[in-house]
Amino acid sequence: MASRVHHVEQHKLAVPGIVAMTLASNHHFPRHTHDQFGIGVIAFGAHRSWSGIGHVSADPGDVIMVNPGEMHDGTPLEGAVRGWRMIYLDPACFSRDVSEEYAGPVEIVRPVARDPLLARHFATLFACLTGPKPDRLAEEESLLRTLMCLLRRHGMRRPATDGPCPNVAKAIRRLDSAPESPVSLAELAALSGVTRFQLLRAFARELGITPHAYLVQRRVLLAQRLLARGHPPAQAAILAGFADQSHLTRAFVRQLGVTPGRYRAALA
Repeated sequence: MASRVHHVEQHKLAVPGIVAMTLASNHHFPRHTHDQFGIGVIAFGAHRSWSGIGHVSADPGDVIMVNPGEMHDGTPLEGAVRGWRMIYLDPACFSRDVSEEYAGPVEIVRPVARDPLLARHFATLFACLTGPKPDRLAEEESLLRTLMCLLRRHGMRRPATDGPCPNVAKAIRRLDSAPESPVSLAELAALSGVTRFQLLRAFARELGITPHAYLVQRRVLLAQRLLARGHPPAQAAILAGFADQSHLTRAFVRQLGVTPGRYRAALA
């Protein structure tokens, strides 16, 4: 069995609403979501992931993209180490920067694309954001050029949708509204007006994961927000509904690939 390799650098940025990361890992990320838009480029190795359009693969030079709340996972091909760089943008930041060109909600339609032009724009943006001497004009210009290229080639206005089926929607609203609070499958099923088995099947069909996996994700995302506000990891763990800091750390690394302490330090 190949030994585990997992190196993550979360870059300190002066631009609010944006996170930049460099990773080299053979870690298998389980199905999860992010609150932000994400765009990155595979540097070496190969990567396979599950997405809303099925399984996709990414090779060196490919651009990888994800919408807020979009379920996905990530697996290295044949267990080999792959490397990539990512930029995550808060939806409010994303919408503000593209509002002059795109009115209303937008979304990325491709999780992976072979697009050398977009990859070059991304490389310039990443260098501007992580360079030793911040240049606000260069950062702003590069960000807008990257987002315009991204949306013109791989974006669309978000279509109207009825969302998940009503039963699942009720359970999701409960988990979203108070992820830190204990909850049982029986409670969620009763709230949704279905049996526990029906709820499990509906969750798997609509989201591709179980209610418990979804709850852990929401707790990790809540912990992210708490850490960004300055809470220490031990306190963030309790406030987000985890049993203790070690429980949070395991879930945090499994989903995001970085420890809560390093995540908080990068935002300081």
